[in-house]
Amino acid sequence: MNVVACVKQTPDSAAKLQVENKHVTWGDAPLIVNPWDEYAVEESLLLKEKFGGKAVAISMGPETAVEALKTCLAVGCDETYLVSDPVLKGSDVSSTAYALAKAIGKVGEVDLALFGRQAIDGDSGLTAAQVARYLGWTLLTYVIKIVEIDPAAKTIKVERMMEEGRQVCTAKLPAVVSVVKGINEPRYPSFMGIRKAAKATIPVWKAADLGLDTAKIGAAAAAVAWVDIYPMPVKETKVEMIQGSSPAEIAANLVDKIMAEKVI
Repeated sequence: MNVVACVKQTPDSAAKLQVENKHVTWGDAPLIVNPWDEYAVEESLLLKEKFGGKAVAISMGPETAVEALKTCLAVGCDETYLVSDPVLKGSDVSSTAYALAKAIGKVGEVDLALFGRQAIDGDSGLTAAQVARYLGWTLLTYVIKIVEIDPAAKTIKVERMMEEGRQVCTAKLPAVVSVVKGINEPRYPSFMGIRKAAKATIPVWKAADLGLDTAKIGAAAAAVAWVDIYPMPVKETKVEMIQGSSPAEIAANLVDKIMAEKVI
């Protein structure tokens, strides 16, 4: 059974967002594998260990994204590929999904494409759905548990996390699945895995390698344009200590203050 996990390199979740010359920057914050995607990678490894086959990781981004893919190699992925080309710069979610769908097709026979719920930088959560649309595959989102897979019958049964509870779904393979926290516990890379990944050369696929239509990618093809980006205004706050000779007097003064400010 062959599983592809699509990952994104994002700034560390503790990074501070800044806007410089109408461009978003995270300064010198370290870049990591998108935390949601770690669950997709771990699930691909668990499925490989259970059913055989291979676990593949794919990322689209600048050349620096090879470091995220090396992390995937370090934890046990068999193959990794980077989709990177200057003509892809400025691609929106639809264009990104188009390129990822083509990359998944280039991998060969794939039974399952796994995604994290969303990326912590863009937060759209739409990439998995768009990839499923381009591939024409079944889409299963917010998956908290893969209950069973029948490779012979090409079927999958999952539990989806819903606001009202859990929903059990069955579908045909191949499928695109986006997973949520709690589906597994991502493993740490081993020492040998880190050494192996450090020496690895990550194949880079250009737009031409994937047969991408350049009219469908890049900023010119984006359906959504960022007209302006600016930082949120700083909120001025002040602290006032409520005084009193006793707890009862402090409470009374607090109530008077709240009433005067028309909080209640």
